Amino acid sequence: MTDARPTRGGAWLAWAWLAVVLALAVQQIGFWRASRIDSDVMALLPGATGDPLLAAANARMADAGTRQVVVLLSAADWTATRAGAVAFVASLRRDGVLVPAADAVDLDDALAFYAPFRRGVLTPAQRERLSSQPADRQAELALARLFGPASTGGLGAWQDDPLGLWPDWWQARAGLGVQPRDGLLSLRAEARDWAVLRLESRAPAFQLDGRRRLQDTLADATGAASAAAGGDVQVWHGGVPLHAEAAAVQASREVGTIGLGSLLAVIALVWLAFRSPRPVLLVAVSLAVGTAAGVAVTAMVFGQVHLLTLVFGSTLVGVAEDYGIHWFASRQGHPDVAPRTLMRQLLPALALALVTSALAYLALGIAPFPGLRQMAVFAASGLAAAFLTVVLWFPWLDRRRVPESRFATAIAHSLGRWPRWRGNVAGAALAVALAAVVGFGLARLQVLDDLRSLQNSPAALLEHELRIGALLGLPSPAQFFLVEGADPQQLLEREEALTARLDALVRDGALGGWRAVSDWLPSASRQAADAARVIRAEAAALARARELTGEPFAAPSAGPVLEPDAWLAQPVSAPLRPLWLGRVDGRHGTVVMLTGVQRDTLPRLAGQGEGLDGVRWIDRTAGYSALLGHYRRQMSWLLLAGYAAVAVVLAWRFGRSGWRALLPTALAALFSLAALGWLGVPLQLFGVLAQLLLLGMGVDYGIFLLEHRGDPASWLAVSLGAASTLLAFGLLALSATPALHSFGLTLLFGIGAVWLLSPCLRADAPADPSH
Repeated sequence: MTDARPTRGGAWLAWAWLAVVLALAVQQIGFWRASRIDSDVMALLPGATGDPLLAAANARMADAGTRQVVVLLSAADWTATRAGAVAFVASLRRDGVLVPAADAVDLDDALAFYAPFRRGVLTPAQRERLSSQPADRQAELALARLFGPASTGGLGAWQDDPLGLWPDWWQARAGLGVQPRDGLLSLRAEARDWAVLRLESRAPAFQLDGRRRLQDTLADATGAASAAAGGDVQVWHGGVPLHAEAAAVQASREVGTIGLGSLLAVIALVWLAFRSPRPVLLVAVSLAVGTAAGVAVTAMVFGQVHLLTLVFGSTLVGVAEDYGIHWFASRQGHPDVAPRTLMRQLLPALALALVTSALAYLALGIAPFPGLRQMAVFAASGLAAAFLTVVLWFPWLDRRRVPESRFATAIAHSLGRWPRWRGNVAGAALAVALAAVVGFGLARLQVLDDLRSLQNSPAALLEHELRIGALLGLPSPAQFFLVEGADPQQLLEREEALTARLDALVRDGALGGWRAVSDWLPSASRQAADAARVIRAEAAALARARELTGEPFAAPSAGPVLEPDAWLAQPVSAPLRPLWLGRVDGRHGTVVMLTGVQRDTLPRLAGQGEGLDGVRWIDRTAGYSALLGHYRRQMSWLLLAGYAAVAVVLAWRFGRSGWRALLPTALAALFSLAALGWLGVPLQLFGVLAQLLLLGMGVDYGIFLLEHRGDPASWLAVSLGAASTLLAFGLLALSATPALHSFGLTLLFGIGAVWLLSPCLRADAPADPSH
């Protein structure tokens, strides 16, 4: 039986939704042509803090080096190394994806800029030597330089720097042995000569096309270097863009595996159940519209879409298809009911399913995590779009009978043969055995709130990064000191007090070094004090030289003071400029970054700021990990509150039978946690969030069995929906990202268990809201 064509109101709504879908299609074309995809793990975490200066520091650390790549290259000797490095750079220039860094400081320009201020800049070792040794001793050493065999330049060059402080200061600025050599930066380490190449990535930031542009470019350049060097070449490379590309490639693979796998599974289930291309096509359309809407709304609200949001959003396929499956299962089971009439009958249940699922997803957004909020918005908007597609289009487009199939008939009538739990001896023994298995698994369950669980870079890339960091002393953005002051001079003075303490740790071997603005821009008071030390020692040296040579020498003078504004305006400040936060919320701030940080020395480092005004120790990894733990506990309490609220609603709707709808989900939650314990997978924040979704989706199975007891079509819809959801989240468990892997495993075991348990606890009597 069919009804007349849809009413004008229904047709108008269907055409209006078609216009929205066409607009979505246009938006998707533009979005994927210039996709705003973010793979920075820090973007998942709260960025705002109660302290604007700390927020600015965190933002600088997150932005630092986002396009920089460092390469170390070595061959048999320096001649071969240089030839290999030249060929390496030439190969990069041909590809244009990686190019030499544009912000490298010209040494001649830097020397010319600092020359007027040279007496006011000293290393800690120079300052200690000038302070502890008498002026006469300094004069003797200066004369030894003048008349020694290594002396060059005669009296004219010697009188400009009789103590030899200027070359030593620049050598200390160069870092761990990195020096210019034949037009390249070179490093002698591990009994080899290394060429140090600083590069910038010009590749599109994060493209989900599965291509390894940077890695392939580096591989081609390595081949060219090996050919030019005539043999074995060692190349190590590291940098944020390489990790970002690895994450993008991994996400591309996972999006394809999970999304396509889920879609194929749904299509297979729909075909087996309904044996018609029409249900397959229409369900696929609803899923496509839902996914496009999820991407569009997320991009509109947040400005970009995170890779993990796309991976997580691919599970939407396992939930959004429920609306279409319920429609076709009801059409198959009740072929004599007109389509529009059937939709009016199904609409309350479908709307309730949308509300409960959307609320379960939106619960993810309660925690102030941008990544979780993205996932919540993506899923809720995607579900709403799929729901509207089914409600507004299916009664119009699905006008024919749905064929019956043996597969659908077998599932629909399996409810009558499904075992039920009885309170007899066998049932009690089974319950005790299951309780023991679950209890032992829960006892083995561990909790892990580690920031590093949110992302998983390739082991080879991490090894390269560690070796480069050890040789070059590259600073880590994870731990640093934040220094603040009322004005720039007080800020620099406080930073100098901190670096004096850090210098003691370097001498003890507890720290590799640091990177601070005050190393290049001393405070005015320090410049004056250092200049006085230098002038006193130089005056004694020049006086002795005048006595010995009879040559007249001009008295040394302090020279001008290097001011922050002048320093910041020069190219020489470019490498350190990210550490200068400037004026934020009425305060001036800088960041002191550290090199050679070891995990066992972190407590000692944290204590270096104690007693120093305006100095704070910042451990971003520990802070974010503590934040993950804090919200895991908060969401756990929210989960318990959710169970209590659902219990009240079920008791109001079903009376004393309400436990039959809630208990399967509660047992499935315990079973999923026990499974994690058995498998050795720790519980994280994402695992608790999975429990929230399990509550929102799993309780629907019990509710449906209480509302529609004995209805084969309803059981068919529940079974097909649960199977597709199970497949979607089961594929998510294949993710290489530990957080998503844990999330997928939790829902894999949870959804599977609640699907099996719900019919076991169904009521015998026909549905009666009074019971």
